Amino acid sequence: MIKYRLLTALVVLIPVIAVIWFGGPAFAAVLAIFAVVGALEFFGMKGLSARHPLTIFGLVWVLLFIASAHFAPSYSLVVLSSAVVLSLVWLLFASTVEHAAVNWAWTLAGIIYIGWMLSLLIPLRGLDAGRDWVFLALLTTFAVDTSAFFVGRAVGRHPLWPRISPGKTWEGAVGGFLGGIGASLALAAMLPLIAVSWQVAVLGALIGVFAQVGDLAESMLKRSAGVKDASRLMPGHGGLLDRLDSVIFTVVVAYAFVLVVGP
Repeated sequence: MIKYRLLTALVVLIPVIAVIWFGGPAFAAVLAIFAVVGALEFFGMKGLSARHPLTIFGLVWVLLFIASAHFAPSYSLVVLSSAVVLSLVWLLFASTVEHAAVNWAWTLAGIIYIGWMLSLLIPLRGLDAGRDWVFLALLTTFAVDTSAFFVGRAVGRHPLWPRISPGKTWEGAVGGFLGGIGASLALAAMLPLIAVSWQVAVLGALIGVFAQVGDLAESMLKRSAGVKDASRLMPGHGGLLDRLDSVIFTVVVAYAFVLVVGP
């Protein structure tokens, strides 16, 4: 199990590092692929096929968010507004009245949760020191997940939130939190970031919290949909969305933090 987790993580991590390094259209294109796969898994949790009208609508608007962030950032609110309005219009013709509210909520949730929030990686990468901030945010997030997993397996005794994720423990959560702070400080020492240590430690602490909150939030969605994993795409990990759940939250935190402290 652990061998598969490490091998899969390595296979995914190498191309991700490459596109972050070079940025530009390649970065946006890979992010779009990840967003589409994640969205397919999200809608699939509700039993919607890739050809279902709601899935198609959701995928189009997820891609519009990524495209808007890359080509025309000022139009993100237009994309969001059109998703709200046109999804309701769509449902007038594509859904029964009994399921309209649930279908509308799930469709919008997928668009915003995956499309809008992941698209913030593009303006973060576009900052002067954006490459280094993206590296810091993503690698710290991975460090949080890894620390929480191994500390939880080694010394975890007290369940963190058993009704949502029975395997997670308080000990693992603390390990992930401390791992986030440690990883952020270590990465900042290697990256040419203009930021003082306490600022980096604060960001690491925030990532240490919100990476795990994002993981729990996706676990809640999976439980509500009656599934264990978003898919079986990644051996040892589940689906791509099971790996993006932490990133979806921490990219928002990192982007907001950088805007406050300055790029």
